[in-house]
Amino acid sequence: MPIYEYECCFCHSRFEQRQHFDESAVTACPQCHGKARRVLHSVPVIFKGSGFYTTDHRSPNPAGQGGEKPKAEVKD
Repeated sequence: MPIYEYECCFCHSRFEQRQHFDESAVTACPQCHGKARRVLHSVPVIFKGSGFYTTDHRSPNPAGQGGEKPKAEVKD
């Protein structure tokens, strides 16, 4: 069961409430009984590991593309 954070619009107190997903949001502050709103937080995305990109991309020569890349000419 997730814990949601709420903030009162009048007294600005913050409180947490454990609720099921299908429960309606809390609308009253427990301290002053004013209007409360749910506080939304951004969710961090953390990519761990040394090979995230090198292991999770397409093969180097996908079907439908011609052979090797042309080599650059070296001038003396």
